Amino acid sequence: MMYDHDGKPVRTGRAAVNGTSLHYRTAGSGPAVVLLHGVPKTSYHWRHIVPKLTRHYTVVAPDLRGLGDSARPADGYDCATMSDDVAELMARLGHETYAVIGEDWGAVIGYQLAARHRDHVRALVFAEALFPGFGFEDHTALTPENVSSGMHLWHLGFYFQPDVPEMLIAGHERELITYMIKFERSHPDSATPDAIEEYVRCYSMPGGIRAMLAIYRAMLRDAELNRQAAKKKLDIPVLALGGSAFIGDRNESQMRIMAHDVTGHVFDAGHDLAEEVPEEMAEVLLPFLAGHL
Repeated sequence: MMYDHDGKPVRTGRAAVNGTSLHYRTAGSGPAVVLLHGVPKTSYHWRHIVPKLTRHYTVVAPDLRGLGDSARPADGYDCATMSDDVAELMARLGHETYAVIGEDWGAVIGYQLAARHRDHVRALVFAEALFPGFGFEDHTALTPENVSSGMHLWHLGFYFQPDVPEMLIAGHERELITYMIKFERSHPDSATPDAIEEYVRCYSMPGGIRAMLAIYRAMLRDAELNRQAAKKKLDIPVLALGGSAFIGDRNESQMRIMAHDVTGHVFDAGHDLAEEVPEEMAEVLLPFLAGHL
């Protein structure tokens, strides 16, 4: 369960959008903010951040296409299509303009949302992600630098191979998700049992791993989409957030390729800021949102 600033449970719903169905959580009042989670997480990732925002903002936290309790269609897992899902959801909920906060794959999708729907996105927060087409692929290489820095992303090549990951992961979803969630954090105890149970529940459902892998298997298409979008820089304010033990200040350097107005901040954390350092993250998010919504 997720709660707002008054301790009331957030509202949940489903919406038919862009040829699929998204499950979402929403709470609060005021200008709209949409929160986009990464992998292997769901919108439950934002449970500590939501009550920090709902006193001032209407928060919408969808489960992305194929993930969480959203539908798992056969295709459409590139970052552009998934951003269009979110744009249609926000329109369906009556939000004409909004800020976007994305982390991990949700940050890449959030960038595409801002690039493709420029009249609707007022500000973008880009947290702990690497862009396909702008260096993400380099971290799949088995090099001393990648290994020593903790940035050898071995799983990308593994996930890209058809059929074999499904065969090996089946029945071991808990082990994989627990390892991935804890290994990428400076504060592994922040991966609380309730969160792990929720993530394992969702990714163990029929099609859960297939949908997760489909997101990674769309990376080459995503690289093309990102290179095309980057030809016209964003003219909205962007806040790039990193964890010192993972992507760090590379979040800001990437976004400077994509946008004119970029501010960066690095936390003493790993990859999952909203669960590792939610108080510190909120202290940075709130002034940024207040200045641009």
